[in-house]
Amino acid sequence: MLNYKEELLFTTIVLVILILIVFATKRAISRFSFVKAIDVNRRKVILNLSYLFIYITGGSFLAIIWGVDHKQFTVFISSILAVLGVGFFAQWSILSNLTSSVILFFSHPMRIGDRIRILDKDFDWSGEVIDISGFYLFMKTDDGRNITFPTSLLMQKGIEILGNKEPELEKSEN
Repeated sequence: MLNYKEELLFTTIVLVILILIVFATKRAISRFSFVKAIDVNRRKVILNLSYLFIYITGGSFLAIIWGVDHKQFTVFISSILAVLGVGFFAQWSILSNLTSSVILFFSHPMRIGDRIRILDKDFDWSGEVIDISGFYLFMKTDDGRNITFPTSLLMQKGIEILGNKEPELEKSEN
């Protein structure tokens, strides 16, 4: 059992480590988004999700340091996870859209301003990517319609990148 001074010391250490991890995470994601030319709004979504994970982990360490009983702590955490699990099962699309947004952020070559075609046998969706948020891809089609496409559905369809809009503007000016 820790005494009061040791608890304060360990709390200070955990808080300093959390601050360092937050700054390192912010710097790494900012560098990655700069190298990959990723939009600021997409970077904010990823930063917020990573901050949430970091703060929950830090809060768990602080609860253990301050003497929360391990059995009570595991019951508390499992109760919260059960409620979240039921909530996410009821709203599975929210979780899948957030996960898809993270995957699109880190590994997909499509960027805002690119012209794309979403490969679907029933519809011919092609146009310019206007924005990619945590839940949706916003696209202006070639015929002038604005389409909002869930990111989870985007991961299930094939995407053909036709290029960005700049070369098309140069052709129309000549």
